[in-house]
Amino acid sequence: MNGKVHTAEELPVPPDLINPFVHHLELSTTYDKIKTAVFTVIVLPVRVLAILLLLMMAWILACVGLMGLSEKELRQRPITGWRRDTKELVSWVMRLLFLLGGFHWVTVRGKQASAKDAPILAVAPHSTYFDALPVVLMGAPSVVAKGETGRLPFFGKLINYTQPVYVWREDPNSRQNTIKEIIDRATSDQDWPQVLIFPEGTCTNRSCLITFKPGAFYPGVPIQPVCIRYPNKLDTVTWTWEGPGALKLLWLTLTQVHSSCEIEFLPVYTPNDEEKHDPKLYANNVRHLMAKTLGIPVSDYTYDDCRLMTKAKRMNLPFASGLVEVQKLRQKLGLTQTNIEEKILIQSPHIITNEGGQISYKEFARRLEVPSTSEVLQQLFRMYDKDCTGIIDFREYLLGVLVISKASNAGEMVELAFKIFDRGGEGKVTQADTSKALYHTLAVPSEEAQRVFRQIDTTGRGYITFDEFRQYSKWKSEYSHIFLRHGEEEEKKAAPKLHVCDYNNANYKTKAE
Repeated sequence: MNGKVHTAEELPVPPDLINPFVHHLELSTTYDKIKTAVFTVIVLPVRVLAILLLLMMAWILACVGLMGLSEKELRQRPITGWRRDTKELVSWVMRLLFLLGGFHWVTVRGKQASAKDAPILAVAPHSTYFDALPVVLMGAPSVVAKGETGRLPFFGKLINYTQPVYVWREDPNSRQNTIKEIIDRATSDQDWPQVLIFPEGTCTNRSCLITFKPGAFYPGVPIQPVCIRYPNKLDTVTWTWEGPGALKLLWLTLTQVHSSCEIEFLPVYTPNDEEKHDPKLYANNVRHLMAKTLGIPVSDYTYDDCRLMTKAKRMNLPFASGLVEVQKLRQKLGLTQTNIEEKILIQSPHIITNEGGQISYKEFARRLEVPSTSEVLQQLFRMYDKDCTGIIDFREYLLGVLVISKASNAGEMVELAFKIFDRGGEGKVTQADTSKALYHTLAVPSEEAQRVFRQIDTTGRGYITFDEFRQYSKWKSEYSHIFLRHGEEEEKKAAPKLHVCDYNNANYKTKAE
């Protein structure tokens, strides 16, 4: 099928097509399976018990260290004296916790600068909750974290003990308040600990560095970049939006003989006058420096892309990660401003189904009103041209784009698909198009879709309607969830592969030309 959405994981494609929010983890060898089974029975219970005891000890020490201090006092002045000594003791307990969890040693390159030389530590890439280990090894500096983390059982007290800078995402003034607090600490004469930030703002799979949030770069003070690596043969630590859950990763990590972690302190980066007046430039230059050190590309993905993927996954979209890539390319082409796809659906629905929706690259460029010489447009076309035929199903492209903006749950998503795949504009969808509609919205295999079609079209008319499918679904347990609210739907995961074609080749012809 030509219209499938694909992700870029195995090819040397441009960094904009690298998907940093997907992680696949399988125990592929017999050795790994046997080792995991044995360690689950013998080692895991011991490690879990030891970790719980040490976590309890660290929590008690944090409670003692915070005794008599209000949240306001924690934000107004740094802790001193015995409280700071107790904080160092908590760090030692937490390091022992990670040691018993399999992180027996950590390779450290470079040297951590003092708070006077570098008030802010920029740590990347952020890929896992195990990044707490580097934080511990750096002396538990003040972290910039979501406000909700301060209320977590056990961990909330430990985080509060670092005197964090909290970000309250539901507060419209939180961004300004966070920046002000970072500036106040970075420029203060008091002995504040360093402020540690994960400038990416979310977890990725370490395949690239996504856009750095500029908040911590506003003070214009020297920053020490810190690179993190987890060079393990089996990557059991990476926690992304699409991939193994937190508990599965914890289980697999605790059943490894040893888990490796590397920390590299880069020289302190002192901004020039231009960077001091342009935080985004400052952040971007630091990001490029860290990417060069890590040997990975940079990408324009942001935290907002994670939210888009979350919405897609909640709607049961089988190709959530691929849709994020599509939206990024559309944004570069200016299509998110023109919304031309929606105009086509409303004003010119007849052209959608011409030739069964099959169009060439040149026709694709014409319909979207983008020059065919655009490299970004070629990248977008490739994502739907799996077999490099030069032909895609335009309906599948429209569905992938419009389902995010026009549908809010699985029922509306399928209804939109039936509308787009309706060739005659009469609400009648053929068997072949029903298969495509169900595959690209619910990941229903072709044989299963054909079976559903035959069960609905009992009289052999050769078509079904959306209303008929909805009535059918209500009586079938495997499809009854479709018309529930999206928050009650199960998440489906898929990550097909990207193929690269050369559409600029003068000898390249398609059957549509």
